[in-house]
Amino acid sequence: MESDTTIYSKDEKLWATLCHLSALVGFVFPFGNIIGPLMFWIIRKDQMPLVDVNGKEAVNFQISMTIYVIIAAFLVFVLIGIPLLIILALSDLILIIMASVKTSEGTPFRYPLTIRLIK
Repeated sequence: MESDTTIYSKDEKLWATLCHLSALVGFVFPFGNIIGPLMFWIIRKDQMPLVDVNGKEAVNFQISMTIYVIIAAFLVFVLIGIPLLIILALSDLILIIMASVKTSEGTPFRYPLTIRLIK
């Protein structure tokens, strides 16, 4: 991760923040939570280090959340899945907002419980 003392341009902070916020599309379109951050990351990862770090983090987190939701969906049949799906949706929303705020300040954000598939 980049140092917290690094000065980033407004444009770079905006693109990095959009990497996180674009995951909200997943609440409307299936797999939009992965496609949104992936698009922003791919477009600017080579030009902007903050976007590279936060884009990878956002994509990895959204892939992880998708895996957790699929597991919870199967657990609906034993009733534990319903509260798990609610908890996952709320956690996703809250963490996206937290990541967006931190990133807009120029601080790289690390999501908890993320399977880091993209290094």
